[in-house]
Amino acid sequence: MSDSREKKAFEILAAENARMLMMYLRCLVSDNAAIDDLFQETMVVAWRRLGECDLSRPFGPWLRGIASRLVMAHYRKKKRLPIALNEAILARLDDNFESVRIRTGDMWDDKLAGLDECLDALPSEYQEVIQLRYNRDESTKEIAELLGISLEACKKRLQRARLRIADCLRSKGFLISEARV
Repeated sequence: MSDSREKKAFEILAAENARMLMMYLRCLVSDNAAIDDLFQETMVVAWRRLGECDLSRPFGPWLRGIASRLVMAHYRKKKRLPIALNEAILARLDDNFESVRIRTGDMWDDKLAGLDECLDALPSEYQEVIQLRYNRDESTKEIAELLGISLEACKKRLQRARLRIADCLRSKGFLISEARV
């Protein structure tokens, strides 16, 4: 493949997978600056190794593989590997992302539009806790204090909101139906 065609292919694949990659990294790392750094580093490594990528296969899993190795290196460097983060967890997370990729909708933006619809369908008290937790990155304790409710009531509200979102996404074909835990 010529350099210009290779560059164009990479630009297209990177653009199609950028939001998915950011979501994947957000599942593994809580520090926004580290997420941005890992995203950039993943893209640089992917560009350098593009010749090793089998472009007849999906690009997302290959990109997530690079990102997962960089995330593990990030935690090793900090000497703080989260207890719940290991190869089995990374494989399960990758499987979940892949199952979303192969569902209805051509692009991650289509899937995100479905998520937005599910969020908009939530009752206002559920929307509020989801916004505080995931958009403002407030802890459960901080949310309870902000809303003037008990910590247990806050946890239950978050749990119910997440279950409604998951049920809505399943009904739209974006998640695999699984038994509730």
